[in-house]
Amino acid sequence: MAGKLSDVEWVVKDIAQTIVDNETYFGELDAVVGDGDFGFSLARGFEIVLADWDTFDRTDPGVFLQRIAMTVSARIGGTSGPIWGTAILRAGAQLKGKDEFTGEDVVRALRASVDGIKTRGGAELGEKTLLDALVPAIDTLEAELAAGHDARTIVNAVATTAADAAEATASLQAMRGRAAYTGERSIGSVDAGAMAIAVLARHLADAWPA
Repeated sequence: MAGKLSDVEWVVKDIAQTIVDNETYFGELDAVVGDGDFGFSLARGFEIVLADWDTFDRTDPGVFLQRIAMTVSARIGGTSGPIWGTAILRAGAQLKGKDEFTGEDVVRALRASVDGIKTRGGAELGEKTLLDALVPAIDTLEAELAAGHDARTIVNAVATTAADAAEATASLQAMRGRAAYTGERSIGSVDAGAMAIAVLARHLADAWPA
């Protein structure tokens, strides 16, 4: 499972469009125990990514991701901007200078994004955040790569894991963000960020080239 700049461009564009298309849904999820601005904030940032698409530096996959990260950080309001921007920035740093990269490079990039989210947001696994879907999805990616499966099988397995993990956040009590103020009332509803990861992963898997 090797990749190059055009693959990163395809993934980022698919993610950006899916975020814009799901603005209302993500907002509704967030409104259950949060302030409801998650979908709006993400969509406004990734609208700019799509609008400025042709202007981003494409020296290599890492540089491209870092330019995307700068836009996301600057344009997304609230806590989501710094968190998503840091995640993309850290991932980009792992791919900088690589004209081509392996599946293992992707795993390292995604692990770096997790470290960035933890540093920026102060969150850990089990605190009802996007990490609770992202980390299991990365674990599945690593396992599927090690098993030598083809790309479509891998991305479908990742999407399934992300969905299951996102649904499982309903049993957790929110410990971060606005939802944390609701205490035990946050139990019973899924985390908006975790579900966003699941939605993005499923759309990528469904759209993955044959």
